[in-house]
Amino acid sequence: MSQKGHKRRLRPKYKMLAAMSALVLGGGGVVIVSQGAFAGQDSRSAPVTATIDCPDVGDKLDNVPDQARKEVDANLAQLDTQVADAYKQLSSGQAKSKTLLGGLKQQRDKTITDLTDTLGKAGQKPAGLQGLSGCVMKEAAAANPADEPALANGADGADGAAKQGAPQQQQQQQQQLQAKGGPARSDFVAIGNVKPNVRKPAARGGASTGSFAVQCGRNENGHFNPDNVIVAPGVSNGAHHMHDYVGNKTTDAFSTNNSLAQSGTTCTNGDQSTYYWPVLRLRDGRAEKDAKAPGGGQDANVGTILKPKQVTIEFKGSPVGKVAAMPRFMRIITGDAKALTNGNANANASWSCTGFENRQLKDKYPVCPKGSDVVRTFNFQSCWDGKNIDSANHRTHVAFADNNGNCKKGFKAIPQLVQRIVYSVPPGSRFAVDSFPEQLHKPVTDHGDFINVMSDGLMAGAVRCINDGRACR
Repeated sequence: MSQKGHKRRLRPKYKMLAAMSALVLGGGGVVIVSQGAFAGQDSRSAPVTATIDCPDVGDKLDNVPDQARKEVDANLAQLDTQVADAYKQLSSGQAKSKTLLGGLKQQRDKTITDLTDTLGKAGQKPAGLQGLSGCVMKEAAAANPADEPALANGADGADGAAKQGAPQQQQQQQQQLQAKGGPARSDFVAIGNVKPNVRKPAARGGASTGSFAVQCGRNENGHFNPDNVIVAPGVSNGAHHMHDYVGNKTTDAFSTNNSLAQSGTTCTNGDQSTYYWPVLRLRDGRAEKDAKAPGGGQDANVGTILKPKQVTIEFKGSPVGKVAAMPRFMRIITGDAKALTNGNANANASWSCTGFENRQLKDKYPVCPKGSDVVRTFNFQSCWDGKNIDSANHRTHVAFADNNGNCKKGFKAIPQLVQRIVYSVPPGSRFAVDSFPEQLHKPVTDHGDFINVMSDGLMAGAVRCINDGRACR
């Protein structure tokens, strides 16, 4: 993770913001103040809050021996849990910031030491990981109370019950929901104000112009869990946010290649692959089934889960040549669930509206006009190193093609997975993607996950369709 943002010289207004934040945080709790109070602006300016910014240890690992992978994955999941728990303490006012950060550093020191020792025993002891144990506070735009229906109704954000209480009780309820992290008013933009920004490289001679579509439904089975078998295998609630699944019917934290291969599927062509992404919720103050559960209310993910109106799964070709088959059980993650604190290097969110999909947003939620639906599009990496089905940081075995459609040296083109998910959102509603608690439900943290469990024959058929320029379903 880059920490350059913490080293640059702050302009005067941000110096004051940082100082004031430190004072308020020093007393415990999340700071909710108007930026105008610091910048001499209108006091109605967007409020700010604080979150916890920790270096991403997993992203620094580029080689984990197979015999160490299980224990390393467990250590990485433990680091995520430590940050999530620390943020809960911060947001509830249970700890002073200095004490909280000091305790968090001690926890992370021990876990990183354990992780480093495990890799050392496997002959791959990395250098410099211990320097990643320290965390800092980071300011971010906070939710405006007026944008939270639950606050306006006096609802209890913990269980969604509409309760009218004394002013002090209502104020406490407001603070609780604000601590859940947004989204902020500044996280939304009218799609009509966005200029067209989608550009695709022109197809050259020999391009693979076909496509292969898979029909897997819209999660009518109600397959949800807060696990992530790619990043945190064997760890319940490894994602700290709820995932929506289509395809493979049994995917959870404890899935193995064998169990995935033996599972049923919601896909009509027998594709047993698992396709999943964070759920999208209305910020309506209502209690979902997971309001008191891990990945749901316990991890600051609140509101009604939106069922997709449409889910499209399609594999596309390369504009510069033929594509090669993906190996079975290959894993690909696109986007970065920690992009608020990690920065945008691996972010790959694409938000838009039907009728406006030549305008894609990475770090804003779209406000769609009447009659237009919200669209999330995940364009996965389309280049593969030709050897590995996964990598230690779950990124380096695959890559994006460049602006001209070429794969970098040593990589070959594979079918590009494109997931498109459409939602009918009531006009004027606030909504947010599920996230790690400290990521504040920011749109830039959106991401998609995929494990290829197609049979070799089905994958070969997909490749033929794509390379022959046919559209197959």
